[in-house]
Amino acid sequence: MTRTPNPDRTGPTAGPDWVDHHLLAGPDGDPCLRFDRPVDRAALRSLVAEQQALLTGAGLRPGGTAALLLPPSLGYVATLLAVWRAGGQAVLLDHRLTATEVDRALERLRPQVLCAADGARPLPDGRPAATRHVLVQLSSGSTGPSKVIARTADDLLRELDCYARLEDFPKAGGRTVLLSSTVHVLGLVGGLLHALHAGVELVVPGRATPAAVLAAVAAGDAPTTLIGVPFHAELLAAHPLPAPLPQLRRMIVAGELVRPALPEAFRRRFGVPLGTMYGMTETGVIATDLSGLGHPRLAPVHGLELQVADGELHIRRPESPYLGVTDPTRWSDGLLHTRDAALIDPATGAVTLLGRRDSQVSIGGLKIDLTEVEQTLAGLPGVTEAVVVFADGAVEAYAAAEPAPDAPPGSAAEQLRELLGTELAGWKLPRRIHLLPQLPRTATGKLLRDPAALRRQADATR
Repeated sequence: MTRTPNPDRTGPTAGPDWVDHHLLAGPDGDPCLRFDRPVDRAALRSLVAEQQALLTGAGLRPGGTAALLLPPSLGYVATLLAVWRAGGQAVLLDHRLTATEVDRALERLRPQVLCAADGARPLPDGRPAATRHVLVQLSSGSTGPSKVIARTADDLLRELDCYARLEDFPKAGGRTVLLSSTVHVLGLVGGLLHALHAGVELVVPGRATPAAVLAAVAAGDAPTTLIGVPFHAELLAAHPLPAPLPQLRRMIVAGELVRPALPEAFRRRFGVPLGTMYGMTETGVIATDLSGLGHPRLAPVHGLELQVADGELHIRRPESPYLGVTDPTRWSDGLLHTRDAALIDPATGAVTLLGRRDSQVSIGGLKIDLTEVEQTLAGLPGVTEAVVVFADGAVEAYAAAEPAPDAPPGSAAEQLRELLGTELAGWKLPRRIHLLPQLPRTATGKLLRDPAALRRQADATR
């Protein structure tokens, strides 16, 4: 077993006024948010107070529960902070969920108040919070059903302290252009909450197209950091740069492994690093390489104790992050089991991620690492993204690539498979490579890895 040194876990503690003290404090005129218009601290405090009064009118009390079903917007931010300021537990639902998915989530979580585009209203059979958690989120569900994950105010402040200690993360007076959803952990804590806590102006473009993103960067003079997922970096790296962007300092991505050639492609295009972060909804940021020079090695953030046992990365956590009965394969004996394969350098504590632990399969007694196959396929000429899965006893690959204009139907996939065969042993090759215009993604921008959904997508494009 290898582990990082025992860390100093001291950090800020949330009091009853933690929202006012840690998120809303600051000079009245300081710019803090820009969605469709700029908002300063004084205006945000006023909006939060208004929303708090509306929530109280809808029946929210200290210890109550409120679900937010709102798109990224100033109203979403004000409502979230108002729920917390009122002493409530916020349940975050992605506004892109279908009506059936929303009904299923509400039945599962039983919030007392629903905050939607048409206002806040009480829900029948809602329940007050049974724990001291202030935040409840559903995992992205890229590989299976979503998990219900809860975090306390103390844990959110601990993560904000981690971000504040990162030398290359946005600082007071800077700007963050955020492409990740504020419903999910990177956009919520690394983007929104860190910006409010650190005095950084948060800019959320109306659209995530390369042109709109670059225009948002160019619209301010302060040092600017882009935060998103690898998919966003792929789009930007392939987009013509209309004019120099001297204010751009770096882009930071998280959510999945980065295609091997992407960091260099991004640096060539913009002249700045593509930093990477590793984290989980359960605990937030875990390790980073913001310089873009250490890839694939990451430095653990302050205050987390990491260890590798039997090839799997574990994180010391005092209590389960899951609501309800906890699967012991995910948390037990004070350890969060990430299900990610990793190595820890015993001298430096640096972490190298090797992919999902469950990505190793055995066929005919031969071991195949699906992550190795996927990364190799993604690195082939013309391939922009790839997913490799194991289903029905065989390895299948799905890739987005541009076939040659004069290529006969089906030949491009076979040519890719032959090229892959020059990089990998024959027994590692996928039974079949399916070519798609683009691969399906979850609401958070992660590549979808559900074999049945991928197969349906492939069938639909034939």
